[in-house]
Amino acid sequence: MPANKKLLILPGDGIGPEVMREVRRIIDWMDRRRSVTFEIEEGLVGGAALDATGSPCPDETVAAARRADAVLFGSVGGPRWDSLPFDRRPELGILRLRKDLQLFANLRPAVVLDALIDASALRPDLVRGLDIMIVRETTGGIYFGEPRGIHLNEQGRRVGVDTEIYSEDEIARVARVAFDLARKRRNKVTSVEKANVMQSGRLWRAVVGEIGKAEYPDVELEHMYADNCAMQLASRPKQFDVVLGGNLFGDVLSDLAAALTGSLGMLPSATIGALQADGRRTALYEPIHGSAPDIAGKGVANPSAQILSFAMLLRLSFGMDEDAALIEQAVEKVLGGGLRTADIMAPGMARVGTSVMGEAVLRELEKLSS
Repeated sequence: MPANKKLLILPGDGIGPEVMREVRRIIDWMDRRRSVTFEIEEGLVGGAALDATGSPCPDETVAAARRADAVLFGSVGGPRWDSLPFDRRPELGILRLRKDLQLFANLRPAVVLDALIDASALRPDLVRGLDIMIVRETTGGIYFGEPRGIHLNEQGRRVGVDTEIYSEDEIARVARVAFDLARKRRNKVTSVEKANVMQSGRLWRAVVGEIGKAEYPDVELEHMYADNCAMQLASRPKQFDVVLGGNLFGDVLSDLAAALTGSLGMLPSATIGALQADGRRTALYEPIHGSAPDIAGKGVANPSAQILSFAMLLRLSFGMDEDAALIEQAVEKVLGGGLRTADIMAPGMARVGTSVMGEAVLRELEKLSS
């Protein structure tokens, strides 16, 4: 049996614990049927951590993340914490993990499954076969730049300040992630910025171009303004392979790409750090949907994105391509069989809840592995 794989699970808030429960069932199934053992530690993050410790990401959680081979994250936030000051918001839990673990590259696939093609915001002919990877820088840019804050100007009026700042090294390392991924896909990178109006955008374009020319001459590189990229995603999305952007533009464009697939409840993501000397790469995996407090506790959330995030973890952190593909196939077969949670419901389909969807995936895993 392979050596234990250390996995930190952070269910978080809202629907996080509900959808993570279905992943735990798959892990238990793998322990029994796939001859692989996971050493699991569970921790607190977000509102759950605030309630228990007073911090959205306590030191104990960061330490556990450093010990783990990979982190599987649920979701954070909800209205019960909305009145807290900015420095105690549940969402700061994920930001601290990204910063402290130097998880600088967020990978968000936008794939349209045949079973969900009619759920897309675009016509079927525009999205059939769509497979895009958004690579977003996550530890720099306007979300972390200084100075920032709200102050009074000379006239006593409030002024909000955020600073967009990127160093050459920050741009280069995330660019290499995008180029490496493109080599395993369709060999094209589209780098987005606003070099026409932003100095950071000028540097971004220059550095990405230099890296592409010097280290990846075999990969096609195109530069595109972020606003044009948004328009192109909404009109001709299949022209893209890997889309590379900074923290702000990558955030916006990845959500736009998600709309093309039909549901946030279907999309996984990974945020990865630098490759270490021992060959390990710290990484955190999470669905891109939020905590959905309006449906939390009702048993109706779609667990697919959390399950597919686990599949992504198996592939990227543990090299378990066969097991990852098995889980992805199981999810697609369940959808192809007509089962739907509320977020992807369509006429003629059978509406089910979280646990029934998870059980159906387990049944397909049994069939596929027998």
